[in-house]
Amino acid sequence: MEFRIRRRRFIQLGSGVMIATVAHACSPSSPEAGESPSTSGEKPITMGFIYVGPKDDYGYNQAHAEGKEGASKLSFVKTVDQASVPETNEVQEVMRSMIEKDGATVLFPTSFGYFDPHILKLAKEYPDVQFFHCGGLYQADKHPKNVGSYFGYIDEGQYIAGIVAGLTTKTGKLGFIAAKPIPQVLRNINSYTLGARSVKPDVKTQLIITGNWSEPVKEAEAANSMADQGVDVITCHVDSPKVVMETAEKRGIFCTGYHANQSALAPKGYLTGAEWNWSGIYSSYAEKIKAGQTLMNGGIPHLLRGGLKDGYLTISAYGSQVSDAAKKAADAAKEKFLAGTMVVYKGELKDNQGKVIIPAGKEQLQQDPELEKMDWLVEGVIGSTGV
Repeated sequence: MEFRIRRRRFIQLGSGVMIATVAHACSPSSPEAGESPSTSGEKPITMGFIYVGPKDDYGYNQAHAEGKEGASKLSFVKTVDQASVPETNEVQEVMRSMIEKDGATVLFPTSFGYFDPHILKLAKEYPDVQFFHCGGLYQADKHPKNVGSYFGYIDEGQYIAGIVAGLTTKTGKLGFIAAKPIPQVLRNINSYTLGARSVKPDVKTQLIITGNWSEPVKEAEAANSMADQGVDVITCHVDSPKVVMETAEKRGIFCTGYHANQSALAPKGYLTGAEWNWSGIYSSYAEKIKAGQTLMNGGIPHLLRGGLKDGYLTISAYGSQVSDAAKKAADAAKEKFLAGTMVVYKGELKDNQGKVIIPAGKEQLQQDPELEKMDWLVEGVIGSTGV
């Protein structure tokens, strides 16, 4: 595979920690996934991927599985994966098996609950194996050197989807169905709402938190409840948006997607969505490791972050119901993100209890680590961070 890194940007944080943002581009000129690694005698890099749900969930797990397939096309990479592994001690056994039986030296346990204590425990047991976690906030003074964290500013996609939702809603009522009130989820809720209110200031976002990553019955109940209350555009942050999208379509209301493209599930009501693009990130890790760079020797940063301009995510194509005005406004915001000039979190910004979170004249840029500690909801969100 021809591999090019278009740009690399390092941002110095406290305690000597670095956040790196990297953009990638891959050409499809390599062996298909599943083919044997190079026959030159070079030992392949075995990378293991673990998902909390099925690989065809139209959501979080599917996005990572598609990213794994992209890395599999590299001739020097061998991949193994296992789906539907709960956030319990079971994931420890899966990791041990991949290391001891499959020879994995690089692991990507992708779900939020895998990090503490499971990854942290195994990292101490296997100091020569590199563990990369999606979303965890690495702390140099607390965590093993063979642990890294990667994530993307997908709230940029949610902000853009919020603009489309704001210019589509007739009732001024949006709905957001969320799994857990963790910072990554709250950031998506807030960015979606801020995007909508940037074009329609009186819009409200009704929030329902289900309590777990996959609760299809609760998700359907929440979507139906919202539709009954006049919500006419729904989005979500759950592992599989499938139920939410299909329920919205059945109720004749609009939806915006998350994680992957769900347009096939709601052909009439799907407006757009925020999609992950993990393939370039996983391929980049493999390239670095092949070159002798590791977390332990400092060649790979312990915190890896990026947004639209870095190729970490993309925006779903606009549905047929999206107006020209909504497309124009959303495209303008996208161009600002691509240029690095968009600031989502700037003062004066209040939470939904009236407290000033960011004072006038202050800004928190996308790479600000404080945003990864978010525990509040912006003005315009109806709901709380409790389940």
